[in-house]
Amino acid sequence: MGLYRDEGVVLRTQKLGEADRIITLLTRGHGRIRAVARGVRRTKSKFGARVEPFAHVDVQFFVKGSDFPGRGLPAITQVETLAAHGGSLVSDYPAYTAGTAILETAERLTDHEGEPALQQYLLLIGALRTLSVRSHDPGLVLDAFLLRSLAVAGYAPSFADCARCGLPGPHRFFSVPGGGVVCGDCRPAGSVVPSPETLDLLGALLTGDWAGADASESRHRREGSGLVAAYLQWHLERGIRSLRLVERSS
Repeated sequence: MGLYRDEGVVLRTQKLGEADRIITLLTRGHGRIRAVARGVRRTKSKFGARVEPFAHVDVQFFVKGSDFPGRGLPAITQVETLAAHGGSLVSDYPAYTAGTAILETAERLTDHEGEPALQQYLLLIGALRTLSVRSHDPGLVLDAFLLRSLAVAGYAPSFADCARCGLPGPHRFFSVPGGGVVCGDCRPAGSVVPSPETLDLLGALLTGDWAGADASESRHRREGSGLVAAYLQWHLERGIRSLRLVERSS
């Protein structure tokens, strides 16, 4: 038996019994972890409010056995708040829905429980911090997170050179199954022809060119969001439910 500490972001909570919750976190050192928080649904709970979605916390876990997370679910014994992003997001519907989609995606892209996922964790922390301070449009923050998370997972789309033969771009066609933009010779059936400005926007979001992304027009943002959602769904093999609730720029 042992105690372990790590920092993480609360992705989701589930009721357990009459007073407990199962807390799903993406942690810095141990990837995605599910743990039991005993008694957090009672009004006298010491840390119930600290283990709500969006919370960035420092957590102490108690586990049976010598390996973490070990057999069964570890128990959360202490929680310290590092950043309470939920308070600033719930009052802003676009930011809240974008944040919810970010949490769901982070959970889906870390399938193996207990496996380190430091890059995904750092992307998540950065996205929530950016949403909280309102430094960029929430839809842009969401799409940037989705693209970069897919890249970390090994599914980076190409927005310049042909994704199939590597021919230098720019190219007109975009293929979700093909991995991004494709040249005329490699174009598969079902390819679409987005505007060049949309492809420039997506490339800016993937590389972190916020000056270029912030200067984009709403119509290109909407078109880009559709491509990102389709690309994400293709690689996850099913959609992110909370994306349907995201409020996009008009």
